[in-house]
This record gives sequence, C-alpha cells and structure tokens, in this order.
Amino acid sequence: MDGAQQGASADKQAPPAQPRLLHESQHLVECHNTAFVLDKRYEFLKVVGMGAYGVVISCRDKVAGRDVAIKKVPNAFDDLTDSKRILREMMLLRHLRHENIVSMLDIIHPHTSIDTYQDVYMVMDLMETDLHRIIYSKQPLSDEHAQFFLWQVLRALKYIHSAGVLHRDIKPSNLLINSTCDLKICDFGLARGVNTEEVNLTEYVVTRWYRAPEIMLSCKTYTFGVDVWSAGCILAEILLRKPIFPGEDYIHQLQIINDHLGNPSEEEMGFITSSQARKFIRSLPKKPGVPFEKLFHNQNPDTIDLLKRMLTFDPSRRISVDEALAHPYLAAFANQDVGTPDQPSQYPVCDSLFEFKYEHIKLDGTMLRELMWEEMSHYHPDAKPEWDQRRQSGQMHIDRAVQLYEENKRLQRMLDQQLSSTSTGDAGEDVEMSD
Repeated sequence: MDGAQQGASADKQAPPAQPRLLHESQHLVECHNTAFVLDKRYEFLKVVGMGAYGVVISCRDKVAGRDVAIKKVPNAFDDLTDSKRILREMMLLRHLRHENIVSMLDIIHPHTSIDTYQDVYMVMDLMETDLHRIIYSKQPLSDEHAQFFLWQVLRALKYIHSAGVLHRDIKPSNLLINSTCDLKICDFGLARGVNTEEVNLTEYVVTRWYRAPEIMLSCKTYTFGVDVWSAGCILAEILLRKPIFPGEDYIHQLQIINDHLGNPSEEEMGFITSSQARKFIRSLPKKPGVPFEKLFHNQNPDTIDLLKRMLTFDPSRRISVDEALAHPYLAAFANQDVGTPDQPSQYPVCDSLFEFKYEHIKLDGTMLRELMWEEMSHYHPDAKPEWDQRRQSGQMHIDRAVQLYEENKRLQRMLDQQLSSTSTGDAGEDVEMSD
C-alpha cells in the first residue's frame, strides 16, 4: 500500500511518535501516515476510508472470527465539543441494540492511565458501502430496493425513538449497506434525548439537504418528525438518483421546499414560533407546488402517497414512523411483524429510555477522559479497578461537577418556588418567571 510505504520511508528520517512502550497485548500498524496501536486480536486488512475524526481501517478479529471496522480518534480530548459527541455516541451505541443500527463491539483498552488516555479506538460492525455511494453508482435500483432500504430505516427509527432519542442526522452516507442489502444506521454524534432542553437545539443538526423545515425555522423544540422528514428525503433521492431539496444554504433550502410543496397555509405555519421566521415564509413567492405525480412520474400511487405524507411541511401533520411502517407502500413486509413468543416482533422497541446526564455539564478534558475510560471498561473489566479507586479516593473530577450541577439545580428550584409564591401573593404585579 502506497500510503504505508510512504509512511515507512518517512519513519527512516524521523522515528514514529510513540509516547509509550507497547503493552504485551498490543501491536503497531501504520497506514496513511497514521499509527494504530491495536490489540493483537485485530489483524489489519486495509484502509476503509476517512471518518469524521480520522482514519478508519478494517481488521480481522481473530477471537470473534469476523471482520470489523476500527475508527481511530487521535488526540480525542483536544477538541472538547467533538469529544463530548464521541462520548455520547459511545453511550448511545451501548444502549441501543438493534440489527439495523451499527454495533459498538469494542473500545480498545489503551493500557495507559486515565490521565494519559489520549487516542480512542472504536471497533464497530464492518459494512461494505453506504447508501450515498449506491445512489450515485451505476447500480440499478428497483422499487423493491427502495422499499427494503426504507423499511429498514423505519425499523431502526422506531427502535431509536422508543428509547427517547432523535438521531438528527439521517442521510444516505450514514446508512451503511452490505452486499445482501442489509442496512445499519450509524453516526449518533448529533443524537439527543427528545426531552433534552438545549440552548442551541438546532446548531449543527442534520446535513442541510435532509433538514426538516422546523429545524431551519428556529423552532425551540421539535419531534421525531425531523427524522421522518430526513427518511422521506432519502426515499425521494433513491427514486430520483439525486437530492430532492439541494439547497446551497438554509434560505435556498426553504425556497426549494416551498417551490416543491407550495406555500403553506397560515394553519400549516402554526408550529412556527418565531415571528421573523413566519414573516420570511410569508414573503416567499407564491408557488402552487410541483405535483409529486409529475416529479416521480414513473411511480405508483402508494409511493407518491407515502412521499407526500413524509414530506409534509407541518410536523404535526407529517406521518409517524408507525404509520409509515403500516403504509401500503411497505405492504410486502407487513406480514413479517408476527410478534409471538416463537417469532418475536420485527419491530422491537428499546426496553428503557436513554439519558445522557452530562448534557448540561461543561465537561473538561479530565472529565471526558474519566467518562470514556468508564465506557471502555464496559468492554474491558480489567480497566475498572483504576476507575473505582479514583472514585473511592474522591479524586473523580466528573463526580464533583455532577454534584455542583445538582446543587445549582436545587437552588434554582428553590428560587423558582419563591418567585412563584411572590407572584401568587401579589396578582397585581407582573413577575417574570424563569422557564
């Protein structure tokens, strides 16, 4: 491999940066000028590509007898925002277990200490390609392909939503596919609990072409419908072999949506809480919309109907995941949901809600190291004693941060109660209440 050869040549001039000696259970693999410190159970196969945070390789897991993908996040704690997203994804993938969701198989033990934990290696399912590559390839795609891909996406969303989680970044490149057309959703770095109160709820959410209108219109809260909209955009893209709403910026994005769907009525704008956003939508040129029968001219009525209902401007009128799974377009899969003791339901739900309790805590690098070490120890129990000792000795930074946060919440509740009491006692005065 040229990259590995170039890296080897460079190493003759300058030894590779190795901050520590390898543990007896580890070995070093170099590719694309990146050094991977892996457990010996993982035998390098090839470079898969570049992920959001670094190089991704495939390896043979000699213990489990399967091929896996390993993503290295170098210097994982340098960028605290990215680090928090990675932690959230780790915790989510341990919580979510579904055949249409990529699995976190291992977080490689660094064999360092918590305070020197630096590079993070995540071991996941290896898939052959993603839906983006398939859509823009010369591979013929039938209506059966579109149905099967959409059905699997909706199955996964039903499970994800049952855990109280919004994915918020459903797009073709986040839908991994293998040669038998099995599909797995990946990349949960932007996912959130549906009841999470966030200051910047819409920031960096969903790749633009797949954003629901309510995200771009500054709505303070939104629902599972944002993922349904994204899935509808993907179904349209499979059928058209091009994106349906390819906006160049969020203004252009809303203009294209308006051109295709037509101007929403005042009633359909009821969910828009921003007066400025309402004013913008009203200012758009009057458009009747493009009939989906014309846009998707070779599709049957069931296809058209489901697309219309998934790509409905008003989220309160948009079809739900359960309704979409029961739609005639997916009738071929309707009989697969038997749900008997002998044959469990094809639409399983998560048995508990996911909670990322550190959402509102400002995490520093030390806290993130502690929390990722704890996540890693779920796969490597031998790493847990160091974490336990740190907690027992009172040296755990995250514990102090959580205690401070809970104390501040308690004080805020007391203040809110006092304000409420004051407001009730003197109805003649307007008292501004905090949320």
